[in-house]
Amino acid sequence: MKAVAALILATLAAACSAGPDRVSRGPTGVAICGDPAIRGERVPPIPGRIEGCGIEAPVEVYSVAGVTLSQPATVECGTARALKTWVEDGARPVLRRRGGGLSELRVAASYACRTRNSQPGAKVSEHALGRAIDISAFTLRDGTEISVLDHWDTWRRGRLLRRMHEAACGPFGTVLGPESDRFHRDHFHFDIASYRSGSYCR
Repeated sequence: MKAVAALILATLAAACSAGPDRVSRGPTGVAICGDPAIRGERVPPIPGRIEGCGIEAPVEVYSVAGVTLSQPATVECGTARALKTWVEDGARPVLRRRGGGLSELRVAASYACRTRNSQPGAKVSEHALGRAIDISAFTLRDGTEISVLDHWDTWRRGRLLRRMHEAACGPFGTVLGPESDRFHRDHFHFDIASYRSGSYCR
């Protein structure tokens, strides 16, 4: 009994020494962007190393609507909210009967201070403003992975990918996939740019 008590005391001491913020946050982060379904943490403003880059109020998103991100996505809150809407209304419903449902999004890119498609002389990318996120694959609860690169042109999984791509038109202003150009053959690009004619989806 003394050994058990000592172990409990040691565990509590370690938790306290970690600091209250770390103990309360946990691995899934806290609710951010005014939405309990978006989990992560706020981070300091990001200055741009070139003109047009940077995020004034960035967040690191760990999960949306109960779906984990493969790596924290550094974006602004408008992007995080659009991602959550798409997961709730598009991605999760499309995959609900497959492998136990959607478990994880593989994030290929989020904030990056660069031009569009990293091309010299191009306009600054929405990624450079924290207004874009790239998704390259979807992991189901049974471990099955549906990859944009490997499965876009297949029959069964390809249909699922095309439905999720289509469902992103609305929550996001720009939706690009393998049929848009050579730069997007292995991922979906989503951003929240606004157009008078509505979402631009290719």
